[in-house]
Amino acid sequence: MSEERSHSYARTRRIVKTDDFSSVFRLRPVQRTAHFVLYARSNQLDRARLGIVAAKRFAPRAVTRNTIKRVTRELFRQSTLPAIDCIVRLSQPVNSKSGPATTAALKAELRRELAQLLGSQAVKTPSPQPGSR
Repeated sequence: MSEERSHSYARTRRIVKTDDFSSVFRLRPVQRTAHFVLYARSNQLDRARLGIVAAKRFAPRAVTRNTIKRVTRELFRQSTLPAIDCIVRLSQPVNSKSGPATTAALKAELRRELAQLLGSQAVKTPSPQPGSR
């Protein structure tokens, strides 16, 4: 089965086992943004799987960590990815305890960065050559 967009986030599309996380973390990061690091490796399944690591150290409030996870899952469901295991890890602080837990600006920034990360791994559809019919 080729990987198509799936609007579900079933358990089979998640990385849940410690060994699976460890085997992906062993590899070098594929891409970095201001706040996130993406680790990826191919898997032997017919679908992509996602793991999210949002440490309390970088997002002290649960509301912020849950927002990060929610946005990441939403973008993952909308992406067309090959059969890979992806781990998105928060690597820099996104806000402090003194400011609001989430804002529209923070959500927009998270969405932009996460879309860039997942877009880097998306299946590229061949574009038609100019002048060809």
